[in-house]
Amino acid sequence: MLPMTQEIGELDSLVRKRIRALRVAQGWSLEELATRANLSQSSLSRIENGRRRLALDQLVTLARALDTTLDQLVETATDDVVTSPMIDSIHGLMRWPVKGDPGMSVIRQRMTEPPPDNPSRMRAHPGREWLVVLSGTAILMLGHRRFRLEANQAAEFPTMMPHAIGAEGGPCEILGIFDRDARRGHQRANGDDYDTPSISE
Repeated sequence: MLPMTQEIGELDSLVRKRIRALRVAQGWSLEELATRANLSQSSLSRIENGRRRLALDQLVTLARALDTTLDQLVETATDDVVTSPMIDSIHGLMRWPVKGDPGMSVIRQRMTEPPPDNPSRMRAHPGREWLVVLSGTAILMLGHRRFRLEANQAAEFPTMMPHAIGAEGGPCEILGIFDRDARRGHQRANGDDYDTPSISE
C-alpha cells in the first residue's frame, strides 16, 4: 500500500494529465478551455503543468467545461487493468467480468450444433446482447430471420426478440457480451449464461 502522501501526489498528477488529455481530445487550445472554464490561460497552463495548486472550485468548473463530472475527473487509477477469465469447465465457458458495469458479462464459447429448428426452443427476455464470431461460421436466428455470421463479423440485437445461436458446417467460437438483463434472462431460462443446447465442451 502506498503512503498517503504518495497516493495524493499520484492522484494530483493524474488529474492534471487527465485535464490536458481531455482538452486535447476536444481539439481545444489552452485559451479555449480557459474561456469555457472562466479561468485565465496562464492559470490553466499552470494547473496542467503542476505549478498551481488544484482547487476544488476550479476542478468542478473544469469538469463541467470538459463535459465530465468531478467524480470522473478525480477517479483513481485501477490496479486490475488485466483480468483473467473465470473457467466454467462444466459448460465449457470462459467468462470475464466487465469492471465498468458489474452486471455485464463477456463470455467465450465453442459451439458445434446448429441452432434449434423448433421455435419453442428460442429464448426471449429483456436485455441486449452483442457477439462476435472468432472462428468458424455461426447462425443467429432472430424471430423468423436467419443470419449467417463469418469469422470477425458481429451482431447486436435486443433479446426480447426470440433468438437462438448455433454453428454451421463445423465448430465455431464466439465472444458474447450480455447486459445485466440479458444475462439474467439466460440464467433464469437455463440455469446458465447461454442456450444450453448450443454449448459443448
